This record gives sequence, C-alpha cells and structure tokens, in this order.
Amino acid sequence: MAEAIAFDLAGEVIHKLSSLVVEQIGLWWNLKDELDHLKSIVSVVKAVLLDAEDKSGTSHGVKDWLEKMKDALYDADDLLDDFFTEARRQNLMGAKF
Repeated sequence: MAEAIAFDLAGEVIHKLSSLVVEQIGLWWNLKDELDHLKSIVSVVKAVLLDAEDKSGTSHGVKDWLEKMKDALYDADDLLDDFFTEARRQNLMGAKF
C-alpha cells in the first residue's frame, strides 16, 4: 500500500515540476537547472518504486525505505505548493524579478 501512495505522490511531484508556474519560478529565482534535476531524480524514484512493490511484502528494509520515500515525497509536494503560493502572491503584488 505504501508503494502505491509513494508512486502516486511521485507522479504528482513530477506533474507539478512540469508545470508552467514552476518553470517560471525557476527562471525568476534562477533555479531552473535545480528543478530540472529534481524532476529527473523523482522520475527515477518513481521507476524504482515499481520494483520495490514486488519486494515490500517480504523485506522490512524495503518497507522502511518506502515509508521514508513517502515522507520525502510529501515534503517535496508541500514545498512545491509553497512555491505556487509565493508565485501567486508575487504576481498579485505585481512584483518584477
């Protein structure tokens, strides 16, 4: 179950990292390369989660890793939400970068 949640979270993070808002933020704050790298890493993690699904029933180490990965993906998702909020706030205030 944790692997399905983590897999879905990874997909959501990739979707957010691919959005125009994040690309704009990356350009504004000179973070484009870092955000592209993060998207690449999360894509690899998503692929590994598929393999972990097969082993999670028999390996306590894999179950522990999946829980930690799920927590990290929640944190990444929260951070991207904060980016979106800040971009909207800056946009409403008419800030120029």
